Amino acid sequence: MTAQALEGRELACVIGLEVHVQLETDTKVFCGCSTESVEGEEPNTRTCPVCLGLPGALPVLNEAAVESAVKVGKALSADVVAETTFHRKNYYYPDLPKNFQITQYDAPICADGHLEVSVEGNAREIGIERAHLEEDPGSLRHVREGTRPIENRTVSVDRADYTLVDYNRAGTPLMEIVTRPDFRSPQETRAFLAKLEEVLEYLGVFDASRDGSLRVDANISMVAAEEVEEDGSIPTETLESANRTEVKNISSHKGAEKALAYEVTRQKNAIKRGRSVEQETRHWDESRGITVSMRSKEEEKDYRYFREADLPALRVAHWRDEIAIPELPDARRDRFQSEYGLDAESASKLTSTKEVADFYEDLAHAFDPDLAATWVADTLLGELNYRDMRITDIEGRLDEVERLVELVAEEEITAKNARETVLRTMLDEGKTPDEIVEEEGLGKTDDDTIETFVEEAIEENPDAVADYDNGEDGALNFLVGQVMQKSKGSADPGTVNQALRERLDS
Repeated sequence: MTAQALEGRELACVIGLEVHVQLETDTKVFCGCSTESVEGEEPNTRTCPVCLGLPGALPVLNEAAVESAVKVGKALSADVVAETTFHRKNYYYPDLPKNFQITQYDAPICADGHLEVSVEGNAREIGIERAHLEEDPGSLRHVREGTRPIENRTVSVDRADYTLVDYNRAGTPLMEIVTRPDFRSPQETRAFLAKLEEVLEYLGVFDASRDGSLRVDANISMVAAEEVEEDGSIPTETLESANRTEVKNISSHKGAEKALAYEVTRQKNAIKRGRSVEQETRHWDESRGITVSMRSKEEEKDYRYFREADLPALRVAHWRDEIAIPELPDARRDRFQSEYGLDAESASKLTSTKEVADFYEDLAHAFDPDLAATWVADTLLGELNYRDMRITDIEGRLDEVERLVELVAEEEITAKNARETVLRTMLDEGKTPDEIVEEEGLGKTDDDTIETFVEEAIEENPDAVADYDNGEDGALNFLVGQVMQKSKGSADPGTVNQALRERLDS
């Protein structure tokens, strides 16, 4: 649809995503090179004749990558096709050593799935057109020269003096998940990516902490708002007539929302000024918060797909029944609410990752489920978030957190001291709960000692006692605080409150 046809009309955006997910396997998809990157590794060292595309080198398909693809298909309620084949997608780009990419074309391993997302309480089903296996290209680093070599720095592609290529990543197994153009706002894309990442982590096929583990290309068009039906559907002819812009280099949920929000505004402004939206590929420059034109948009025919003769047809449809997948986040949230009596917010927090959900269930089986929920959802996750940590960062110390909850459950220490002193010291200094309790003298104060502290507080604060006798509500709280201060927080506030009332009312 031309800019003139849209000018003066209310506009709506149409968005579809191509999500490239790095699968967690020990070796690359067509060779035996390791996928495990290490900090400070030299570029172009995790390579071999296969992933460098040297003459005579033959690919061999990684079985673990295929199993992961089947799991993803099951989780997305997609069909695992009876037979799938690999193709060569031909194009020249510096990070593609063979000048073609081995991928799947007209017979993807998974097709016709969906994933439900919710934005501001409104649930929508996003269609998954296909999900296929392919190899990752290498990586590029765009460099701008300084006056001295030490001042050389990485910049965006349009500001670089030269580009360096690293083929260590080339051949890493990717799952490309292609959605239908079902998104109607940048906010929906962010919710979808968060939900997809959550599902992939539950499956154990994806590690979000890996650099570049999830990358997104987004296709966006503008249509007349009146063409959008109440259920969000848009006539096929309207979609086909709209010029589509592809935005590349998106690497996060937040980045997707920001990039698409910028692109929506850019396209709307162009149409308002009577200019056409070019069908092109644009680069998302996260540092500047803008998209930059890269090249005209390729069409399918430009890639000259043809069969990969070195790989036979793949038949794994029967694996759909044979390969098990774990309980997924939505189902686990529902079960946590029904089985443990949790509210929706707590259940959502406790299923944010599989590791969090597993730890909560371990605690809920050993202690009161409400106590376990408070400690994991509010206390532990809150302290970890404050330190920019994940539960996987303390994976080897979860038994210590369980011991801390045990100390609270058995009333060996107060919940306040456990939260504010023991847990924080555990995370900051690496000590065990028992060591901290002993060093800080946080063991729970016995009844005789509490009685002594009550007597001292009453004796030392006659004005507060007089206020209590006159019916002033704050006086008792003041006296409780005095006793708690004397006990260094180790007395139970409820016990102190009761002891003070008995003594003052006698």
